[in-house]
Amino acid sequence: MRPRRLSCESPCASFGKITSHTRNYIISALADLPDNDAVATRLLRNQDDIGDAIVPYYGPGAGKKLASLLRDHILIATEVVKAAKADDKGLLTAAQKKWSKNGKDIAAFLSGANPNWPRREFEEMLQKHLDLTTGEVVGRLKK
Repeated sequence: MRPRRLSCESPCASFGKITSHTRNYIISALADLPDNDAVATRLLRNQDDIGDAIVPYYGPGAGKKLASLLRDHILIATEVVKAAKADDKGLLTAAQKKWSKNGKDIAAFLSGANPNWPRREFEEMLQKHLDLTTGEVVGRLKK
């Protein structure tokens, strides 16, 4: 049985929200805005939404696993933001290394779920996302 291809109506829409929710979190966390907790909660909930979105295609176990990997991704992102904000290069490097490993874990999971998704391409795409996000955080701090 061939894996079904994802329709971009639900799963991709949920993936797309990561960008806006992440940016909202970065702005809120760096500026110590009062909505920081609410923004962080919404960002984490989006990871569960993404997990739920793949359940019809890959089953509840896959949905739960992806949500867990993505929640870890976001929790590590908060470590990156905090380390950058504290200007602690050692902590930032450690958090980035942990984040990169998580990105590879996500890529391995996704390519394992669907062989039409090449692992190496996912790893490269996710690493680019991490680099750009870290660059945004550092850039905002330098303003």
